[in-house]
Amino acid sequence: MTADTPLSGRLDDDDYPAYTMGRAAEMLGTTPGFLRAIGEARLITPLRSEGGHRRYSRYQLRIAARARELVDRGTPIEAACRIVILEDQLEEAQRINAEYRRAAGQSSRGSG
Repeated sequence: MTADTPLSGRLDDDDYPAYTMGRAAEMLGTTPGFLRAIGEARLITPLRSEGGHRRYSRYQLRIAARARELVDRGTPIEAACRIVILEDQLEEAQRINAEYRRAAGQSSRGSG
């Protein structure tokens, strides 16, 4: 997505870094320190504005919210980050598997 893309298109993009650290923390009901900690644990890597400020996307906020749920239940932050990473990888693998199954089903119907 380029700078020439209309603002409405960028805001609809799940990966567009639309939220400042303060706004992201407010939306999640947490602190900027929590966002820094999950960044250090490499759960999410915020993009940086031209001024060097962290910016978060909606996708990153969903990931951070899941980590926060686990931490709120007593899971250490490093473990929570690892769990969320594994959940995300599993979801992606299941999506790819479903695509392969659909493609295999379509090709077997077409060859019959």
